[in-house]
Amino acid sequence: MRPSFLKSERVAFGTWTETDLPLAISLWGDPAVTQFHGGAWSLHEIEDRLALEIATQRKWQLQYWPLFLRETGEYIGCCGLHPRDPRNRILELGCHLRRAFWSQSLGREAARAALHHGFQTHQAKAIFASHHPSNTASQAFLQHLGFKHTHDEHYPPTQMIEPCYLLHEPQQPRDQLAGSSMTLSSPQ
Repeated sequence: MRPSFLKSERVAFGTWTETDLPLAISLWGDPAVTQFHGGAWSLHEIEDRLALEIATQRKWQLQYWPLFLRETGEYIGCCGLHPRDPRNRILELGCHLRRAFWSQSLGREAARAALHHGFQTHQAKAIFASHHPSNTASQAFLQHLGFKHTHDEHYPPTQMIEPCYLLHEPQQPRDQLAGSSMTLSSPQ
């Protein structure tokens, strides 16, 4: 089983490494997964994305972390945070799941853990997210998590104007955000 720094009831978070290209290909090489992110990704684009995730982790201790089922260790996708506006402590949420794991609420579970991590560990004031205007599943996903639509903006990879959302820092104490089934330690 791969080491993890964050766990929810069913999901364990790892960190991307240079040896994870096969995992990255199994996710971002699937045109169904990337259909709302500019279409099918080439091997070069997948390699660049993996390098970006590794560099983001090194610089910010953030990335769209690889996800694994706790029970079996099976790779299910990625979910995590990137810096959006570091000076104002705004992070950005991203979540991509392999097709075999759609419609099982694993994305919601992972996103809740990532959001908790962003607010508690990184002291985010708010977390940003956006989605392709045709992706109604992502819209429902964000609204279910409590994100509020704030504006629309141009997203260069798709050349589309995308709806954008913010989730502000919760008013409840930070240690009550995650619930009792989440464990957290520092990423390696």
